[in-house]
Amino acid sequence: MNAPPAFESFLLFEGEKKITINKDTKVPNACLFTINKEDHTLGNIIKSQLLKDPQVLFAGYKVPHPLEHKIIIRVQTTPDYSPQEAFTNAITDLISELSLLEERFRVRLFLFNCNLLIHFNQRECWCLLELLLFYGSVLVPVRTELILLIVAGRVLCFGLG
Repeated sequence: MNAPPAFESFLLFEGEKKITINKDTKVPNACLFTINKEDHTLGNIIKSQLLKDPQVLFAGYKVPHPLEHKIIIRVQTTPDYSPQEAFTNAITDLISELSLLEERFRVRLFLFNCNLLIHFNQRECWCLLELLLFYGSVLVPVRTELILLIVAGRVLCFGLG
């Protein structure tokens, strides 16, 4: 078969840059960000995050060709806000969101492994996460009717009425 090796879709070649930035000459205050070895997954996430910023006037992406493993993201911002700054802020926000998602997943996995699955809201999840990071002996009120005792990484559940 004459298909290219699979690793070519995600490994950068020697000297190949992950991202390049070019000014868009057709539109004022706009840039084109070309990201190598990425596809629709990352393109759509970044575009969505950029559009949450009120100073971003336009954000879109395209994959130039299905056999090319790169995406081109076009960003246009207000005159007092650079596209590079918008892109950097979007990436920073995404990293924060994904870190929070990972932490929540780890807490849920920990509770599941302890045969205890409780639906936490965001505030409770942060509280429990901070405690789990230390794995000490901790008594923590989760809800008015429920208390978790965390001892040496094991979660014990106590009802209060």
